[in-house]
Amino acid sequence: MLSDIGSCMLESIKCSSGVKMKLERIFTCDTYTIGKLYVNGTYFCDTLEDADRGLDDSMSLSEIKKKKVYGKTAIPTGTYDITLDVMSPKFSKYDFYMKVCNGKVPRLLNVKGYEGILIHVADGYKGADLVLGCIGIGKNTIKGGLTDGKNVFTKLYEKLKSYNTKNIKIEIYAKYRK
Repeated sequence: MLSDIGSCMLESIKCSSGVKMKLERIFTCDTYTIGKLYVNGTYFCDTLEDADRGLDDSMSLSEIKKKKVYGKTAIPTGTYDITLDVMSPKFSKYDFYMKVCNGKVPRLLNVKGYEGILIHVADGYKGADLVLGCIGIGKNTIKGGLTDGKNVFTKLYEKLKSYNTKNIKIEIYAKYRK
């Protein structure tokens, strides 16, 4: 829908109103959630998160804390700002992230009940064990996991930087297939 992407065209082009990302959760089970990430209306990659326990950003902090299982619960659905300006203490230790983004991994801001929510690589069959509330990106070519994360991360980071804006938002919502 054109109204969902504001002044952006459907192709991923520079957008005067900023960057709008959408994460559509399409499958969840007891241990992980698979989704699709769109940048300014165009499919970009697949995502891997912890299990969706029905959290929503309209819930109170106490409601979220009651349902949240640390390291095993996807963040609440909602819309969040993203910054590329904060160095990750964890990921800045890895050569890959230092080379691609100087350790400044995309970080979601003001996620109720969570801190340090990042978008990063989470490859392999045990990728769900790596996300710990974060959003793993790559290609969902294996059951319950992602592949090609480093290549996908590099392309996403370069795309986000190319917009030359600090106005980056992500909307996360569930649209599970029946």
